[in-house]
Amino acid sequence: MGYKSLHQCISDLDKKGEIKRVSEEADPNLEMASIHLDEFSQDNKAVLFENVKGTRYKAVSNLFGSLERSRYMFRDSLQIVKDLINIRTNPQYIFKHPFRTLLTLLNGIYALPKKVCFKDFNEVSIEDLPQIKCWKKDGGAFITLPQVYTEDIDNPGVINSNLGMYRVQLSGNDYDVNKEVGMHYQLHRGIGVHQQKANTKGEPLKVSIFVGGPPAHSFSAVMPLPEGISELAFAGVLAKRRFRYSKKDGYVISADADFVICGELHQNDIKPEGPFGDHLGYYSLRHNFPVLKVHKVFAKRDGIWPFTVVGRPPQEDSQFGALIHEITGSVIQKEIPGLKAINAVDAAGVHPLLLAIGSERYTPYAPTKIPQEILTIANHILGTGQMSLAKYLFICDDAKSNISVDDEEAYFTYFFERVDWHRDLHFQTKTTIDTLDYSGEGLNEGSKVVVAAAGPKKRELSNQIQHLKLPISFTDFRLVSTGNLVIEGKGEVKELISCLEQKDMQGIALITLVDDLEFTTKNFSNWLWVTFTRSNPAFDIYGLNTDVTNKHFSCSLPIIDARIKRHHAPVLER
Repeated sequence: MGYKSLHQCISDLDKKGEIKRVSEEADPNLEMASIHLDEFSQDNKAVLFENVKGTRYKAVSNLFGSLERSRYMFRDSLQIVKDLINIRTNPQYIFKHPFRTLLTLLNGIYALPKKVCFKDFNEVSIEDLPQIKCWKKDGGAFITLPQVYTEDIDNPGVINSNLGMYRVQLSGNDYDVNKEVGMHYQLHRGIGVHQQKANTKGEPLKVSIFVGGPPAHSFSAVMPLPEGISELAFAGVLAKRRFRYSKKDGYVISADADFVICGELHQNDIKPEGPFGDHLGYYSLRHNFPVLKVHKVFAKRDGIWPFTVVGRPPQEDSQFGALIHEITGSVIQKEIPGLKAINAVDAAGVHPLLLAIGSERYTPYAPTKIPQEILTIANHILGTGQMSLAKYLFICDDAKSNISVDDEEAYFTYFFERVDWHRDLHFQTKTTIDTLDYSGEGLNEGSKVVVAAAGPKKRELSNQIQHLKLPISFTDFRLVSTGNLVIEGKGEVKELISCLEQKDMQGIALITLVDDLEFTTKNFSNWLWVTFTRSNPAFDIYGLNTDVTNKHFSCSLPIIDARIKRHHAPVLER
């Protein structure tokens, strides 16, 4: 059976040797985050802080720090969840596995939330909670593993609710202590739909923030479920325990949570939230976001406060992504015809970069294969859920190759051999990008590019680069992978272009312009992070021998300017 509580989970992990106990007093102001980061990069156990300065409550971090530990925590239900997803997305699965399907469906009883009496909670204040600050320039203490619960005002009830993980600022800035907390939610989030409906009716939106409880509850808040599937139902099946809830003062309370904050969001009631060290590896800066007017705060007497620390990938939240991928398998491919594989690249911060492989079947009679169907697939990808936040989408045809989207360096080598830069660049300007991405024109504003390559190999890539004489303001250069040239310098891009157009650049498929060559080329992950988090396609892609025909930009060799610009957010530093 699954865990009934966070206590039970920690006790079980402790017996398995998966818990590191910190018994001495730990300061929630940076020290606990530092201990977490060290543990994640070394032994990678879950960390139980038994004596947190300024609060009576214990705290735990890094529960999901390894895929193996997550598999262990959900060992009794993981296959059931996978089977349920298979049943929903592939009806033929029922006929192929009738007995297994029956056993799986019997577990559907756990999907039904169960109402219970309100008990076991004490009323406390916001300042009684662990005030964990993770990075030096953070605007205050944040909840980093909240389960934010809202209901559709037009269709109320727990089964029609939304449970999402949106960061919550507990202190700092201009928040009225104990009376207000910041509610940061981004594009394409269910809570935004709920608040818009409440605003239209002129009513506040009731919000309940759950912290703790069975690990299945935290994971369900980040799970990208298909439309119409309740996160509470998913949480019940994953925990093998029906989601228990009660009502108090008109608010829904998770009976198994360790802490609950209840409050209201009012129309146009906003205050500056942030900064916050985020999962792209930079600070998200201060911006106006909704303010939750706190009604009451509840805590279990022996409540344990779960938290995580996000930063440049990989971090604990990267393992959330790995578990999601393991559970969902090929669901996205089944939803998008022709899509063979897709990878939201963790090393690049997930949303900035997607790599995909698709079919190219539109004109099988044509002697030469060109991007056609894969462009249709690309549009479908950019119109699907949070993939719509992608900034760079590289997609190639499958061509019966063994290439994998999960081997990023090999994928780019294959792609660079086949891309036609005169044909294959497709921009979207003045569009939405990830709220946390500061490479664009403003908050949520930027551009996208689809690079779609199909057909046979078009070039031989260079494994080494001979002496290349550059303008004096460009100081060094190096290949980071086959045909993938990185140049360091502070000069004007047009000066570099004028120089390189006079050179023989055969064997080079892409040039990236950076501030720090040594760091960027140290490994391929560094190049992915620098290149795709520090550039805005429509602004920062240049090229040699450029042309614009019928508003289509083309070049013989692109240059991505991935240098830090004045409007970029600061890099996270410990």
